[in-house]
Amino acid sequence: MITSLNNEQVKNIIQLNQKTKARRKQGLFVAEGRKMFREAPKNWISRVYVAESLSDDENLMEQVDGLPFEIVADSVFRQMSDTQTPQGILTVLKTPSYTMEDILKKEHPLLMVLEDLQDPGNAGTIFRTGEGAGVDGILLTKTCVDVTNPKVIRSTMGSVYRMPFLYVEDVVSLKERFQAANIRTFAAHLEGKNFYDGENYREGTAFLIGNEGNGLTECAAEAADCLIRIPMCGKVESLNAAMAAGILMYEAARQRRK
Repeated sequence: MITSLNNEQVKNIIQLNQKTKARRKQGLFVAEGRKMFREAPKNWISRVYVAESLSDDENLMEQVDGLPFEIVADSVFRQMSDTQTPQGILTVLKTPSYTMEDILKKEHPLLMVLEDLQDPGNAGTIFRTGEGAGVDGILLTKTCVDVTNPKVIRSTMGSVYRMPFLYVEDVVSLKERFQAANIRTFAAHLEGKNFYDGENYREGTAFLIGNEGNGLTECAAEAADCLIRIPMCGKVESLNAAMAAGILMYEAARQRRK
């Protein structure tokens, strides 16, 4: 049992929680809680850590049995955790690796392209909503928040295990690849001439979502095939990035169900 904060494994978990550089160098990330443990692909799991107070939970320990795991003193586990109220189980996982071919493998893919999205909650919510709406993959510019950030991982509620994602240089660099794959790009933009529900998303479709405060860059908006907007009442100018993304994804899902 691990009982000291000076344990090298404990120090490393704290590093993985706090530093993007450490996660990228090691190719690992941390997911907390029972749900994230239960849904984790077994071949992704590097090691599991269980708080001492949960070590007598027979059902949990049966699930952990056969995996590399450690029991950790409760006081130490609290320090390892990125949350205020730890659930007593923490899973270290290998970061998945996807290619553009993985993202584009379906005939008429539905994709999300995120440019400079910074809020972990927004990013995680888009992953979760994307899975629910049938999105085939998410592309993020290198200026976006790290998907393996613990706050993003929590917000995905497990969808990170099932949603392919890939970092790209910028939105403009995708233009030729999308055109070759017959994927039309739609930019959520305040200057969109058409309402979002007046377009056809049944063929290959990619929605472009910009930064929370600044929206899409001018270059990204110009690279889009079509600018669309969500109608607003009152004095509201725009929606939260994850909310806007959800509206667009579910409109595409609605059309595709028909």
